[in-house]
Amino acid sequence: MNELTPEEERRKRLIFDSMSPRRKKFILKRGYDKWDPFMKPKDPIDIRRDRSRRTTQSLVTEFLHERPLEEYSNEYGRGVFEICLGIINQDERYKGMYDFACWYQALLRKEGHED
Repeated sequence: MNELTPEEERRKRLIFDSMSPRRKKFILKRGYDKWDPFMKPKDPIDIRRDRSRRTTQSLVTEFLHERPLEEYSNEYGRGVFEICLGIINQDERYKGMYDFACWYQALLRKEGHED
């Protein structure tokens, strides 16, 4: 940790003194001198994007905007969001669901059962 000004050292002591005994013990175990109560917060995690550089929310919104409002319910929208999130996160469960849906659609077309 960098050298602290007298004002920063005073603030550090005030912060430490206001903590619970358990938290103080944790800090003392690691070393009071190494403890930095003024650390900058870490950047938030990157927002996951698919190969097209779209977020889950933008994909869901784009998909649902192509459908008339009367044709889908809240439950339908939740399903779209859930599978979108699963596919982007490369979750095997959702990959299986997607593969089955594609296979089933191809099977119905092959047998002449068009939508």
